[in-house]
Amino acid sequence: MQLEFDKVKGLLLEHCRTEYARYKAQQLLIHTTKNFIEIELRQSHEYRQLLQNSIYFPNDHVLNLSKELKLLSIPGAVLTGEQLLQLRRLAESIKNIFRWFDAERKAAYPALVKLIEGTYYEKAIIEMIDDVLDEQGQVKDNASDDLHTIRMSLYRRRNELRKIFDRIISKLNKQGYLADIEESFMSGRRVVAVFAEQKRMVKGILHGESDSRRTSFIEPEETIELNNEIYSLENDERKEVLRILKGLTNDLSVYASILDLYHTIVGEYDFIRGKARLAEDMRGEYPAIVDQSSLHLVQAYHPLLFLYNQKLNKTTIPVSVELDEKNRIVVISGPNAGGKTVTLKTVGLLQMMVQSGLLVPVHPSSQFGIFKQIMIHIGDEQNLEFELSTYSSHLLNMKYFMENANGRTLFFIDELGSGSDPNLGGAFAEVILEELAKRRAYGIVTTHYLNLKVMANKTPGIINGAMAFDEKNLLPLYKLIIGKPGSSYTFSIAERIGLDKELIKRARTMVDEEHFRLDKLLNRTEQDLRDLEKKEKELHALMKENEELKKEMQQVMDKELHRQQVELLKQQNKITEDRIAYLKDMERKLKQVLIEWRKEEDKSKLIKQMQSLLFKKNEQRVVNKMQKKIESKFEQVGGEVKPGDKVMMKLNHQVGEVMELRGKRAIVKIGLLPMQVEMKDLVVVKEK
Repeated sequence: MQLEFDKVKGLLLEHCRTEYARYKAQQLLIHTTKNFIEIELRQSHEYRQLLQNSIYFPNDHVLNLSKELKLLSIPGAVLTGEQLLQLRRLAESIKNIFRWFDAERKAAYPALVKLIEGTYYEKAIIEMIDDVLDEQGQVKDNASDDLHTIRMSLYRRRNELRKIFDRIISKLNKQGYLADIEESFMSGRRVVAVFAEQKRMVKGILHGESDSRRTSFIEPEETIELNNEIYSLENDERKEVLRILKGLTNDLSVYASILDLYHTIVGEYDFIRGKARLAEDMRGEYPAIVDQSSLHLVQAYHPLLFLYNQKLNKTTIPVSVELDEKNRIVVISGPNAGGKTVTLKTVGLLQMMVQSGLLVPVHPSSQFGIFKQIMIHIGDEQNLEFELSTYSSHLLNMKYFMENANGRTLFFIDELGSGSDPNLGGAFAEVILEELAKRRAYGIVTTHYLNLKVMANKTPGIINGAMAFDEKNLLPLYKLIIGKPGSSYTFSIAERIGLDKELIKRARTMVDEEHFRLDKLLNRTEQDLRDLEKKEKELHALMKENEELKKEMQQVMDKELHRQQVELLKQQNKITEDRIAYLKDMERKLKQVLIEWRKEEDKSKLIKQMQSLLFKKNEQRVVNKMQKKIESKFEQVGGEVKPGDKVMMKLNHQVGEVMELRGKRAIVKIGLLPMQVEMKDLVVVKEK
């Protein structure tokens, strides 16, 4: 109650649809077995993944069948068609769940599939029900030979009765005896409605009158025998339907235990769905679980405060806390309304939620240990039953804590030692804290007592924590700083709100000088620490900005280097292509000479051709097609290269336009691509 765990259960209850799941939410328990807790968390986490990715899971039927399943296990019981149809829906749901878990999904959702491990889908249940009932839960005509015969006879007799009634109504209508209703049913028998004053004019049995006594309902004597026969057949039909339903109920009772298990499985999936929905609301995550006494919370939110602030579009400030073997107890101090109690409640409530299998609003890197005992003392509680004062009640709780705490205990004490004389209360608080530390218990304590802050600073296993406070603006920052005690800011707050300076001065003279000096020192230390943190953040931001600029510069340099390498490769490839073309042409000509050598008797002529082909410089140079094309369009001008000139590259005979000059290089635009070229490799040209 003190940590408002019941409110969390209430929120979970709202997301549960089946009676089974709602009962589990109301009876939500805290567990101490690691495997159980991990499976519960993992199942909620996997179902939340389904919700986040809009993946359909076949548990959309809300099935509350406790009554039907109980009847099924009782010998001689008879379920109605609608009840049997509900059992069919249950079996259908299980069939769909088994089909949903194919090999891929079994691997992806191992915790969810655990619920159906060790069981099986029994197809005979649906087959047995389908043999007897239709989709509306009515017994089929062919469910038995006797029922088929009875219903055929009923069909014929009702048709016969309808024809006779049509003749009677037509006749009475002409005589003006019929009321506006004309015909109706009384006691299951078909009757005509005549005006009360004409009832003696119609032969038959009077079955009753209307409320106004203006209309009488008469069964004509021509239909009495036929109505009797139909009534008898309808009675036979009811008996046969009851006999068939009883037989089907008896046959299905063999599967009562498996159907009960199916009902539990469907309820469990609904409960898991409810936990996943709750996790969606409060941004719950799946933290690490260790089977030891420890706690490492990163960016932890109080779930109820988070939901409340979310409705108001307000920001909730997270807290980070760590309890381990070295620092088992944190003593949190600081000003009133600074967030001490909220921090304590946040840690306590999240620990209870995790150990009950609920996802919690923390950073996924958080780690929760498992504690065998969770002890809580928050607020002013008077035990009226035993007529105990606030402080007496407080001491009674502390007595229980000290007698029962051990290394697997997690305790939470708000305002330790409060309710008594400050000096005496502070002394008792120190003794209590010392005893809990000796018992190696883990916990969080909030206090204003200076002696507890001093004790925490020098006692192994205990560490100070302070709630940050903006003294300039008199605003709590709701941020926990581990490793230092906090100031109460008593006189600072008094000065800021404009309390008379003389009153403040008088109050200071009444306070022990050492006490005042230490509180002032804590005050100044906290502000210095906040300034240091601010500068550290600014430094980190600048370092991050420098790192990003460095990355951008490197990317630009890498891009330019890559572009130049690509251009160089293009030029090299062009030269290689020209050489290959030249060699291919040479090969072709040599082959032709070889063919002619075999045919020609006068070899001297061919020798001259070979010499001309291989050794004459003017003929051995093959001008490539591109060079010829360029020379046909442009002619060399020569002179100094300037921006705007048309130039030809000596290396590959490409023509472009000079965009700008950079020392011994020029930026030349070839097509759409600008590139850097040495000035000595360019020749100024103009179009012919």
